[in-house]
Amino acid sequence: MTSSQIIVLATPVFLLLIGLEFAIGRARGHNTYRLPDAITSIGLGMLSQISAVFTRLLRVGIYTAIFSTVAIFPDAALWNHWTGWLLALLFYDFCYYWHHRLGHESAVFWAAHVVHHQSEDYNLSTALRQTSSGALLGWIFYVPMAVVGVPPLVFAVVALVDLLYQYWIHTQQIGRLGWFDRVFASPSNHRVHHAVNDAYLDKNYGGILILWDRLFGTFTDEDPTNPCVYGTRKPLRSWDPLWANLEVYAALARDSWRTRRRGDKLRVWFKPPGWRPADLAAVEPATPFEPARLQRFETPMAPGLQWFSALQFLALLGGVALFLWHAENWPLSRSAVWFGVLLAGLWAVGAVMQGRLLPLEALVIEAGALSMAAAADGWREAHLFFKPAAMVLALLLVAQAWGSGRLRGAAALWLGLALAGSLAGDVFLMLEGLFIPGLVAFLLAHLAYIVLFGQGVSWWSSRGILVLALGYALVMVIVLWAGGLPGALRVPVAIYATVIALMAAQALGRALQLRDTASWLVAAGAIAFVISDTLLAVNRFLTPLSASPVWVLSTYYAAQCLIVGGILRSERVKRAVQAPNNPPSAAGGATPR
Repeated sequence: MTSSQIIVLATPVFLLLIGLEFAIGRARGHNTYRLPDAITSIGLGMLSQISAVFTRLLRVGIYTAIFSTVAIFPDAALWNHWTGWLLALLFYDFCYYWHHRLGHESAVFWAAHVVHHQSEDYNLSTALRQTSSGALLGWIFYVPMAVVGVPPLVFAVVALVDLLYQYWIHTQQIGRLGWFDRVFASPSNHRVHHAVNDAYLDKNYGGILILWDRLFGTFTDEDPTNPCVYGTRKPLRSWDPLWANLEVYAALARDSWRTRRRGDKLRVWFKPPGWRPADLAAVEPATPFEPARLQRFETPMAPGLQWFSALQFLALLGGVALFLWHAENWPLSRSAVWFGVLLAGLWAVGAVMQGRLLPLEALVIEAGALSMAAAADGWREAHLFFKPAAMVLALLLVAQAWGSGRLRGAAALWLGLALAGSLAGDVFLMLEGLFIPGLVAFLLAHLAYIVLFGQGVSWWSSRGILVLALGYALVMVIVLWAGGLPGALRVPVAIYATVIALMAAQALGRALQLRDTASWLVAAGAIAFVISDTLLAVNRFLTPLSASPVWVLSTYYAAQCLIVGGILRSERVKRAVQAPNNPPSAAGGATPR
């Protein structure tokens, strides 16, 4: 049984204990849970586990290679006795202490470890909040175990034991435990570790034993008169699992790029977190940290949105369990496809909870991802369902936006026609012998997109972009003709290539005129459409592409999602701009003249 499968089997226990802690907190009047925070924390744990499938070489491979090459006592009988396993656990816990400590004292290690500390709540779901990048450098700290000769199997088991032990200490519902607190990592000791109070910062690193902290001078006791404040000193303020993993890396890369001194470009990665080169600190001085002024990140969520997010989370939890149970035996290419589906779902749920996506937008993204994965995996029945489902959901999204007044009539009409044409094209192209009807349907869809992109702006305002787009279309037509495109398809394909080039040129020209984020999203979607259709043509008429459903469908759904999302957001911007100029009358009737 793999470590991933053990985690799957342990998950119901984790969730049961979370439910018990929640019930106890409610009964005591001390509830420590918020739905979006808990979903984000557990979701980050899910992401950490599924990404670990791709870091086996770093987690186990390097350790095994070192063990096989330089181990001093590889065949010692000690490792087959319980005393050897206990010594290995102590050895691991000692190495973990230094791994954990450097995770707080060096920026590049903090960039990985920060994920675990971002929650501004402290409960059992926080224990599951784990990084997805820790394996990149974390293996370094356990090399001594391989050199001594701790067998890889023993190493893997004691690492799992050390990790699972730390689950129960992430709670506020268990108080002081007397002598236990003096020897072991405990809820009280670990609350201190997660606090950002000055007195508690960077203390109590021990995984199982707190004795390491007492030995190396990093222990601090919990003070009832100084309640713990949780989170980080630079709050994440997001439910986005991708940004949670990348935020510190991005900040370090930005500082490394901007600082002038060469030494500082490297030094910024290894200095303590918060350190900045002098030239940057001079123009961007740090704001003094005041725990008392911290406000927890909150996003308003209506009951319906909470139910939607919770159900989405449960569906993703089931998907992650299936993935972890089977992925170790899959080819990496197959694992990568389904990893992409789960990643898209986790990101979409976070975006919904943060108000960045509407629920129907999340469903479109998820249906598109499932359609792509099903096609790549040869699961025809699922592909036949999810491919049209994605466009049906997109049409429902447009109808909802129009019905609620978020989308104007003309924009809703042309966007709806474009999506309807895409839906028809999807259905035709899934069936044998209907390529021409599919081509015509998508041709009409692109014409609708051209009309949509022309509303309120000049037609093909950038002549340079127009020439480049048409030139690209001409090159593609020539290449396809030379590659043996059937004669009956030459004219239809040439017309189609011309229309999609015009669509892309209009979208880019529109973005250059409006110069806002929404219009650039639409332009990116148009470019993605060109890429998708290029890949489709190459795969169908020139040479088969490896994993073609992944490349063709991922770019296709990216195109549709970017265009729909961009149009909805551009309409939102227009309403916001127009609202101050058209205030309602005090009586609630017509605007006075």
